[in-house]
Amino acid sequence: MDFLSGGVDPQSMFISSVQQSQQLEQLANTALSQGMDLYRDGKYSEAADAFRRSVALSPTSPYAQTSADYMASSYIKIGRIDKAADAYKTSMQLDPTNDAPVVKLANLYFAEGRHQEALTQYEKAVRLNPSAVNYFSLGQAHLARENFLEAESAFSRVQRMEPNATNGYYGQGQVYNKMERYDDAVLQFKAAIEKDDTFYTAYAELGYNYADMGKMDEAQELVAFLEENDADLADTLSRYMYKVDPPQIMFASSSGNFPKTLPMRTPLSVLDSYLTNANATQTFTMELQFSKKMDRESVENIYNWSITRANGDNMIDKYNFGFSIPDTEVAPKAYPDFVYYDDRNLTAKLTFSIQQNDTADGTIDPSHIVFKFNGEDVYGNKMNPDFDQYSGFSGVA
Repeated sequence: MDFLSGGVDPQSMFISSVQQSQQLEQLANTALSQGMDLYRDGKYSEAADAFRRSVALSPTSPYAQTSADYMASSYIKIGRIDKAADAYKTSMQLDPTNDAPVVKLANLYFAEGRHQEALTQYEKAVRLNPSAVNYFSLGQAHLARENFLEAESAFSRVQRMEPNATNGYYGQGQVYNKMERYDDAVLQFKAAIEKDDTFYTAYAELGYNYADMGKMDEAQELVAFLEENDADLADTLSRYMYKVDPPQIMFASSSGNFPKTLPMRTPLSVLDSYLTNANATQTFTMELQFSKKMDRESVENIYNWSITRANGDNMIDKYNFGFSIPDTEVAPKAYPDFVYYDDRNLTAKLTFSIQQNDTADGTIDPSHIVFKFNGEDVYGNKMNPDFDQYSGFSGVA
């Protein structure tokens, strides 16, 4: 068509296109405004629809990315994580050079435990914007994936970029804790605290690290400090200490009927009159108190227990005080007959048997009979080896 002979004017077409674009942008802004009102009213599903319309009407609008971000937030509110992820991806397409929506998508994946997907996005964010914040997030993603060397590298870079900030030292402390380099972790957490003595999360992490080292006194000092400054962190640290602290036998209850304090060469008949009979068998009980909640199956497994004669380092801690054992001496069975765990009172009640000899003159050293447990608590922790057995003479050892 000949534009110079009465055809369509190119300038008119341009003006018309601009006007249409402006109209669409106005409609997009209206949809954005409606979405904001719906969002404030808690009508998240309707808000998401409005934000989606806003983006579709004018993807080149300066507010299009804002609409996409709010669309993602709306979907998160109603639990549509898949839709929220798509919204952040839309935001990324609107401005491929902006790391903000990339970080938001990575944070979403991280919160959902999708650590590998989060890691991929954090790596992209670092390429777009190699900031200390992005490197810190990248380090956290590597830490979650147990890529310890990569996490260490990321946090070292944060330290170099912001030597006076806390994040690099805090993250590095977390890495060293996971690597069981506990002493190095202490130095890093203390360095973070030196940068900001109100960074109470670092105090808590230091406490977790001390608990992992078995230094419960140092961890408890931090609990006391946090109780004055951040009660929630103090409570969390205290609970963590309880969880990781190896279980202990605390004492033997008086409710058991085994006379655990009687001396060497005690006649069996003193334990129970029924044992005056040759070859008679009698059952006895011992009730032991634990320091924390135990795994029922572990406690009630009789083969996690042993009943033996004491064999301590000193003569007084040995069966019969180390003297030769007479021919009349008898011993309980090596394992209890059965065990009952009381999860309310944290006690184990052992029932075990002792058999009289065939001449009815058996003797025993009750105070040097050792009851030992080799099981675990409800969290899977093994017994503290310094507190895993009991005898009437030595107590808990």
